[in-house]
Amino acid sequence: MLKRSDKTNLLEQHSYVYDLQDVATPNLYTEIYDYAEIPKVPFNHRRVPLGMADEIWITDTSFRDGQQSRTPYTVQEIADLFRLLSRLGGENGIIRQTEFFAYSKKDREAIEKCQSMDLKFPEITTWIRAKKEDFALVKSLGIKETGILVSASDYHIFKKLGLTRKQALDKYVGAVKDSFDAGIIPRCHLEDITRADFYGFVLPFVNELQRVSDEAGIPVKIRACDTMGYGVPFAEVALPRSVAGIIYGIQHYSGISSDRLEWHGHNDFHKAVANATTAWLYGASGVNCSMLGIGERTGNIPLEAMVLEYASLRGSLDGMDTTVITEIADYYRDVIGFDIPPMMPYVGSSFNVTRAGIHADGLMKDERIYNIFDTKKILNKSAGVMLGPNSGLAGVAYWINGHYGFKGDELVMKGDDAVIELKNRIDAIYEDGRVSVVSEEELETMLSEIDPARFGKK
Repeated sequence: MLKRSDKTNLLEQHSYVYDLQDVATPNLYTEIYDYAEIPKVPFNHRRVPLGMADEIWITDTSFRDGQQSRTPYTVQEIADLFRLLSRLGGENGIIRQTEFFAYSKKDREAIEKCQSMDLKFPEITTWIRAKKEDFALVKSLGIKETGILVSASDYHIFKKLGLTRKQALDKYVGAVKDSFDAGIIPRCHLEDITRADFYGFVLPFVNELQRVSDEAGIPVKIRACDTMGYGVPFAEVALPRSVAGIIYGIQHYSGISSDRLEWHGHNDFHKAVANATTAWLYGASGVNCSMLGIGERTGNIPLEAMVLEYASLRGSLDGMDTTVITEIADYYRDVIGFDIPPMMPYVGSSFNVTRAGIHADGLMKDERIYNIFDTKKILNKSAGVMLGPNSGLAGVAYWINGHYGFKGDELVMKGDDAVIELKNRIDAIYEDGRVSVVSEEELETMLSEIDPARFGKK
């Protein structure tokens, strides 16, 4: 059958119908995922077309997946972070939703505290077990949408659940119907999709979800979960590892619209951000992230990274306030006591700080030489230098000007006597065996001794 696509405006064949393959033994893709070896990346040289959705957005899982790898947040911490998320996402709701657990008294108290703020975005959703009584719990909280776990790979279906594919499909569809009965929009989390039989289980399952959704007149959302971080963003990669193939295939063969399709990835192979961006490029409206990437094992997609990816792809922040990223990092560091790796992009203490004197010299001449963008404007985080044995006169001068806020005629240059003397004192410290950087307090003390008139104790 030929039908004109609403997305491409081209005639396309719609004769592809994939039936469930209810196999007797699980397909574990051992030729790709040999447990004793590094997972392999198979190529089939098939390309799928780019097709970014009209709207793309970010969803958050900091209070669900993000709490599975750390000490749970307090109710007040959740409320504070929720407000920061709302400010970061802006009035257009680019950070569209955030999901919560709903089981404990503390979980429900946090939900109610965030609901009481009456913020339009992010919308509060939940994640639950696929049980009837859980849907009633969600409804009692005034929640309109919930995530439910529908494991997709044979690793989970056969080995964890002890089911056949047909039994798993029937169980999952039953849970979705329970959600409909409760008047709740179900968001189906297809766990471990990058090890799942795409044509033998994923597409037949999603097609069945689409059918019952049409019957009920209630949308079903699909979250493609790269649970182990096996997804690959390269073109021409074969399924089940191809992010582009998964997103395109679900849309093309199951008719799931972009606004009902979301990517959730992990960072086991350092590909979380690239995979999420690929999901956007090939048609998923949503990418599911957590603040600072905190999540199970190696973590989720860092939310702050996707904020900047959004701006890179769209050419606009569309109302997002990126300076809040620094406020979120400060909150984690100062209030929660979370140790942020210093080299972590955008939020780490060394993110835009150089130790090399030659780099500091470039910064003094034109900040654009060694700073990736105007970090002061975009993140409210000025470029800086740390002073050590390799800082050089340029580094010392740059640090003094930044630390004391000198401008215009106040600026000190490499030949300034105070700069030379401070550099000599720093060199002496390291010649005496010092290995760590010199602290701001030590530098202030030395400068106040060198030139009390200009550098009296700050």
